[in-house]
Amino acid sequence: MFRCFACGICLHAPAIISPTTPKPLQSLRRGRCSHMSTIVEVAKRAGVSVGTVSNVLSGNPSVGRELRERVEAAIRALDYHPNEIARSLKVKQTYMLGMVLPDITNPFFPDIMRGAEEKALQRRYLLVTANTDEQIEREQSILAALRSRRVDGILLACAPGKDSGHIRRVVEAGIPVVCLDRAAVGIKLDSVLLDNVRGGQDCVRHLLRVGYRNIAVITGPHKLQIARERLRGYVEAHREAHLDVNRELILEGDFREESGYRIAKELLLRRVRPSAIFVCNGMMTLGVLQAFEEMGVHYPEDLGLATFDDIVGDHSFYPRLTVVAQPTYEMGAQGADLLMDRIDGKLKGKPLIVRLKPTLTVRSSTKTQNPVAVSSLRPAAL
Repeated sequence: MFRCFACGICLHAPAIISPTTPKPLQSLRRGRCSHMSTIVEVAKRAGVSVGTVSNVLSGNPSVGRELRERVEAAIRALDYHPNEIARSLKVKQTYMLGMVLPDITNPFFPDIMRGAEEKALQRRYLLVTANTDEQIEREQSILAALRSRRVDGILLACAPGKDSGHIRRVVEAGIPVVCLDRAAVGIKLDSVLLDNVRGGQDCVRHLLRVGYRNIAVITGPHKLQIARERLRGYVEAHREAHLDVNRELILEGDFREESGYRIAKELLLRRVRPSAIFVCNGMMTLGVLQAFEEMGVHYPEDLGLATFDDIVGDHSFYPRLTVVAQPTYEMGAQGADLLMDRIDGKLKGKPLIVRLKPTLTVRSSTKTQNPVAVSSLRPAAL
């Protein structure tokens, strides 16, 4: 008989351990325990009932401090891990949340994920993340996979597309969905979004106030609502300043670095360059900066530069960039809380829309061009 020194479990074994000996017994020879402790063993070691161990695991406040400490000590000693699969079958809840993001390489999204994950862990949920690479077909496959794995709810930043049938089917199957950053098309869902119009308007208003006039804008794909909203902010800022919008200065990108690089080079090669560029996300701004470097363009000396998104590590850029900062961590955290409240039945009724406010941070990538022009602008109505 062998006794595991880690957990105290006795196992009968042949006198000679060979390559054909079961792996659990081979592991004892190596000083490791592959025995999976059970809740009964935890209860026995702690000298309590199985029900008491279950109450401790579920966080039931009715268990006294002394008993709780004994159970927790036994759990640590036996390295006990509850069988969540069996538990989910019993309670019909997996305590798993799906998070579907369009581009995990975009520094904007990891901070959203961090906020959501921290909130999920606080309430004993596990967050599982998937990347659609901005492809609606891939989003459809991922949602189907999450549904088949019985996640309790889904946080979704939608890929570009006009078809939301796959999202509707998930909701109709009883799985709550909360949209982050991007609202779903044609279906009303709980959402945590940004006031993109305000962000675009604040940034372009600043550029106009310090004297820039021929301001180019590099937008995201127009099939995305957030791209259209940021463009709308650009247009509204011109309207409140009683200035016409030059449509030749509106160029559509795809929120990726390469499109920012390509469009910036196109703008810089024009016979008449814009006086400033407003870039509608951080990834495209990285491409713009690369184009500036290759073509020997300096900001703000040659032209002004402002961007949506406070780029991670932007302190290494000089001059520092004027940005519209988004509360990304808060977006993920509030989205996760909203989703778990739906799952737990704390939130009922119509879909709830939370719209967060962006923050304009003025830095040295934009400078005053014409004080006379600035004073001619009427104050903006907020």
